[in-house]
Amino acid sequence: MSAVTLTIDGKAVTAEAGTTVIEAARGAGIDIPTLCHHEQLKPSTACRICLVEVDARGRTSLDTACSRPVDENLVVRTRSARVDRLRRSILELMLAHAPDSPPLAELAQGYGADRDRFEKEASFCLHCGRCVRYCAGVKGLHAVGFHDRGVIREVRFDPAVAVRECRACKECFPLCPTSYLQAAYVLSEALASPAARAKPGPGR
Repeated sequence: MSAVTLTIDGKAVTAEAGTTVIEAARGAGIDIPTLCHHEQLKPSTACRICLVEVDARGRTSLDTACSRPVDENLVVRTRSARVDRLRRSILELMLAHAPDSPPLAELAQGYGADRDRFEKEASFCLHCGRCVRYCAGVKGLHAVGFHDRGVIREVRFDPAVAVRECRACKECFPLCPTSYLQAAYVLSEALASPAARAKPGPGR
């Protein structure tokens, strides 16, 4: 595969064509924050924390570093007044849902985000989709998914699948940027449901 040269934060970076900006940046030791990105999963652009400024063909735009492919002579700025302002606002919205998330607290401090800007609606879920995408794409089980839309959207385990597969798995737990306890609570809720009790797993 051919290589391209781009500039990230003033530094010339060489990367293979087809790789993403976040991969090229990390390969060059340049950090771009993200919460939904994971090396084993396809990009979802759910959290938007990895937004960067991109100069290409004479135009400046915002793009997600986890999904933007590198191009020859691409110019990327991972920090700017515009980028920092947007990241700060996104973090403040997320803090209303997961105020005790360690990764969020660390990012909020770095960007000066006000954890009390928005009224707390603590669902402890950032809707990053890591657990959903891992269970479907890596495990092939589809035991967890999104239900409803908008402000009432939430992650739930399918009780019938969870009772067969999730007790011995729990590989999605460490992927959650909020806490293991929340993942355990949602799973326990599913396992305690009538649907789970009606369809016990093997050996029960």
